Amino acid sequence: MIKTGDKLVCTSGNAFYAEGHVYTVGDFINDKFFELPTGCNDEYWYAKRDSSGISIHFDTMTTKVRDAYFDKLNNQIYA
Repeated sequence: MIKTGDKLVCTSGNAFYAEGHVYTVGDFINDKFFELPTGCNDEYWYAKRDSSGISIHFDTMTTKVRDAYFDKLNNQIYA
């Protein structure tokens, strides 16, 4: 279960999320989507967790940015 304040490490990045960087889970929108700040100003995208993992999907029809994927850090103390 993911909750606000948890740390996620980017496993496959893009222009907004750098692979290997750690990001902090923001507010939840509903039981599936939550905010994940980019680390730049107050910008964020909506991430989701489902059976395929944690990801942010970017609409490839309007942008050339690939999707970003994340894993939850098991030991939150070191994040």
